[in-house]
Amino acid sequence: MEIKRKPPLLQRSTGEKLRALPRSLVWALGALAITLPYGTIGLGIAALLPYGRRYWFFVSWSYTLQWWTRMVCGIRYEVEGAENVPDTPCIVMCKHQSAWETLALQNWFNPQTWVLKRELLKLPMIGWALGMLSPIGIDRSARKEAMQQMLEQGQDRLAEGRWVIVFPEGTRIPAGRSGIYRRGGAVLAWETGTPVVPVAHNAGEFWPRNSFLKYPGVVRVRIGQPMVADEATPEEFLERVRQWIESNTREISQVYEAPEPDRIKEERT
Repeated sequence: MEIKRKPPLLQRSTGEKLRALPRSLVWALGALAITLPYGTIGLGIAALLPYGRRYWFFVSWSYTLQWWTRMVCGIRYEVEGAENVPDTPCIVMCKHQSAWETLALQNWFNPQTWVLKRELLKLPMIGWALGMLSPIGIDRSARKEAMQQMLEQGQDRLAEGRWVIVFPEGTRIPAGRSGIYRRGGAVLAWETGTPVVPVAHNAGEFWPRNSFLKYPGVVRVRIGQPMVADEATPEEFLERVRQWIESNTREISQVYEAPEPDRIKEERT
């Protein structure tokens, strides 16, 4: 039985929304102008490049969009724990509140690949670009096959020297809420002996889920020390990771963390 969805815990005043509207509109137009060249001419160029150059070509789009977000919307960030990032690629398990972290994680973990819904690869331009970077695109309706695919391809990506990015909640969760944590990333860590680097942040307070409006402010990012799956089961390890992410998210958040996890309908993006 699904938990009844609650109203947002972070309420913005009418004045804040009105002030954010022109900035958000300018941002959207600029983001489109930035993305179109990458999604048209850029895709053709990237297809001719070896993987390493292709990866950094598309990461340059991410850096440019982060710069545009900072300049127009006033969304900046502060990071704690950058010294915890190991030299050897690991699994990253990150809180998922916003589109912001899908861009910002490339500031600390490179090269990286992502565990994502296979449907995302069908999206024009962005999905096509993702498909050129060897993501682990899984069909979540076939859980057993998806888990096997994640284990096989995740191990391959790690062996190739790539960070594997996992959003264990599976979809973006509004700021102040907690989603149901899925076991895939924990199983990959447990089976392969690969450490997990946990990441907490509060980006959803400034770039909210399902919102056109973006608000100025400082996103706080906290990177934890690598965690090794030495528990008896993957589920026990997942709970330890979940507790770290959620407790640290509460510490850096401006809104109250709901005591019960939400089951929120998954988004396309």
